[in-house]
Amino acid sequence: MAEIHTTASGVEKFDHIYCLGYQVNHEDWSPFKRVNYLRQTFLDRSYDVDVDRLRLVTEAYKKHEKESKKLQCAYAFENILLNTKLYIYPEDLILGEIAAPAKAAPIYPEFSVDWIIDEILHSPFEERAHDQFYIRNDEERKEIVELCRYWQGKTVEDIINSRLEEEQTKGSQLGKKIFQTNVYHYAGVGHLAIDYGKLMKVGYNGLINEAKEKLNKLDKKDPYYGDKRDFYNALIIMHEAAKKYILRYANLSEEYASKEENLVRKQELEQMAKNCYEIAGEPPKTFWQALQLFNIATTLIQIEGNGHSISYGRMDQWLYEFYEKDINEKRITKEFALELLEVQYVKMNNPTKLKDKGTVVVRNGRGFGGESLTIGGVDRDGNDVTNDLTILMLEASAHTRMMNPWVCVRMHENTPYELKVKTVECIRAGYGHPKIFNDTSAIKAMLRKGMTLEEARDYCVVGCVEPDLPGKEYGWHDAAYVNTAKMMEMVVNGGRCLDCGPHCMRWAKCGALGKQLGPNTGSLETYKSFEEVLESVDKQFAYWTDQMCSSMNIIDLAHRERKPLPYVSAFYEDCIESGKDLTEGGAKYNGIGPQASGIATCADSLATIKQLMFDEKRFTGKELLQAIKDNWVGHEKLYALVNSSKVHHYGNDDDYADDLFKFMFECYCCHIRGRKTTRGGEFSPGVYSVNANVGMGLFTNASLDGRKVGEAISDNMGPVHTDGGSHDISGPTAIVNSVAKVDHSLASNGTLLNLRFPQEAVAGIEGRDNLISFIEEYISKKGMHVQFNIMSSATMRAAQKKPELYKDMLVRVAGYSAYFVELGKPLQKDLIQRTELHF
Repeated sequence: MAEIHTTASGVEKFDHIYCLGYQVNHEDWSPFKRVNYLRQTFLDRSYDVDVDRLRLVTEAYKKHEKESKKLQCAYAFENILLNTKLYIYPEDLILGEIAAPAKAAPIYPEFSVDWIIDEILHSPFEERAHDQFYIRNDEERKEIVELCRYWQGKTVEDIINSRLEEEQTKGSQLGKKIFQTNVYHYAGVGHLAIDYGKLMKVGYNGLINEAKEKLNKLDKKDPYYGDKRDFYNALIIMHEAAKKYILRYANLSEEYASKEENLVRKQELEQMAKNCYEIAGEPPKTFWQALQLFNIATTLIQIEGNGHSISYGRMDQWLYEFYEKDINEKRITKEFALELLEVQYVKMNNPTKLKDKGTVVVRNGRGFGGESLTIGGVDRDGNDVTNDLTILMLEASAHTRMMNPWVCVRMHENTPYELKVKTVECIRAGYGHPKIFNDTSAIKAMLRKGMTLEEARDYCVVGCVEPDLPGKEYGWHDAAYVNTAKMMEMVVNGGRCLDCGPHCMRWAKCGALGKQLGPNTGSLETYKSFEEVLESVDKQFAYWTDQMCSSMNIIDLAHRERKPLPYVSAFYEDCIESGKDLTEGGAKYNGIGPQASGIATCADSLATIKQLMFDEKRFTGKELLQAIKDNWVGHEKLYALVNSSKVHHYGNDDDYADDLFKFMFECYCCHIRGRKTTRGGEFSPGVYSVNANVGMGLFTNASLDGRKVGEAISDNMGPVHTDGGSHDISGPTAIVNSVAKVDHSLASNGTLLNLRFPQEAVAGIEGRDNLISFIEEYISKKGMHVQFNIMSSATMRAAQKKPELYKDMLVRVAGYSAYFVELGKPLQKDLIQRTELHF
């Protein structure tokens, strides 16, 4: 591919080398003393639970019990913003938290409280094996329980539990965990990107005036007059409260400045106060003010709705006009712009979310989660849009090296060479950022969701890998995790869970073992042909996706009924135009995106069945079934064979196995896409597990890919790796060729590919160029997403032995990065077992 160059530049040379992998006892990475201080201060703080939001929201709901739910939400939001304690931290340049101190989790009782009460009383957050949270004292512990009891019977979860039937719950996290909806069952939805560009143009006053204009034009002949009236009034109350909240920060910053003796810091505080005064209602005028408004607006979305993955859109695009103007007018230097970005990056890690113990088994990590920042790509006309901020945002990432933001680089056939090099130098530094998205496949996926070409080209990334249209799409991405390996268990055993017998103490207390769970579509003891096996897969997937999708629609309606979102709805033009809240279908595009896990586990299981049972006839179906019922005990030769290269495996550019992966991929997608949502949109399939493959594996019996009970199922789009060995043995090019045999755009909610290279594999200029060429090849073959861990198994094992030396070592888990030493042992094991690749 010919090299295409850009005039965009950062502070450093585009080919500046940061380092190769994580360095123990490293020096500070940022050139800015302030940033290194803020970063270390963050790392030194504990993760706490804060009661402030819980007190204020409960107080407001008690006071306004007779109001509509929209107005109750508005008054609660107002009460929080006018009364929550504010924080200004030393050296900080950007103001705004989530109604809690930095790194402390507020409580959102509107969604669910039973698990909070139960865990405080019986499974304290601070006693978890990982993802611990700390409550300050016993008085606050008692207060949280008392306040939460008021909410019992009034939450989103309460409605959901009353409306789901046994057939839906038996396969969910409440039953056998064939699919898990607990992300939105117990918490907010999020997973959206607002139109930051519009906010920067009109400010809060502009949004309020739009709502007032629509309110004044409402016709009482409209049968939805009352709903629309409450929506506009709630929106106005909440955005007026946002203005007052910003002014509270302005006043506090002035107060700090009046007491500050250091002249430089005094001037900073005065400027921070001025920034807040100017953006309280009006649009920002400067780069610094734009970042300040961005931070306030984003944290208020989190205060309102609890949902994670509040993504930042195409930040190098909507922020660029402020940067360009300030640079041209010599108001700031490029170095100060970079420092501001780095301060903001560190601050993005402050929001923290308390999750139930079931969720943290599936997904480790204590950050709020999902804060993707998209850079690069093409504009609505198809032209490359790389600019200075594109490069600066990568430099800021390399200098801060924290969990957030999740930097996403959009690439295409005309991506400039300098951006490719800068991206790869960040990847080689070994902190798990950035991840790479292919415009060709992602845009095609957006077109499948019914968007115009111009809209599709403007996609950003929400959460881990989900393509989303800012300010237009409320996609309920990441809506459920589907354990396809558990569905395969139904296929091989007549719609029943396997009884692992005396070898499996893990399942000894499970009353459902051996009982009918799904439809009896045949078993390995009855199938006469491989075609019958594939037909059974299709029938099981049809049944279980029916249960899951119908459950998701019930959950969706529960959110609409109990927790509308007027504040964030204002950032969606279609919501203001129609008078409909996001939860009512006010956005232009209204999807639900569940994602499949374990596709390769299923594909390799099918390969075992096809090859050993039907093609070679070396084993009967009864023998294969007994082997996994026995957890492979007493079947050691078969276990070794299944985990060897003598059996076809996905990930080796082997059509025999890859065609089965393609079948599984397409089977899942076809059973999801096109289903209708309650908000007038359609379901959108994703094929990624994040790290849920580890938690799902804990509750999954042995499988014919060579897994034993409790081992992780395959992750995302990746090949199988079991305790018996990795199934991909032919190198990275073979993996790419296997992955590229499916049409990624069919998974319009995203796909995810993890790859791991040890440091020495990408060392030197040759290693860098090899990685660039590899990425170019992947893009040309139309894979949608790829991300890298540059880390050896030896490094991770060293971190397990001496965690105190590796406290800030980030690893790419899946769609997100996390501190390795904070992860649970099963997830650490899964990361270590991923195949080390070499060119």
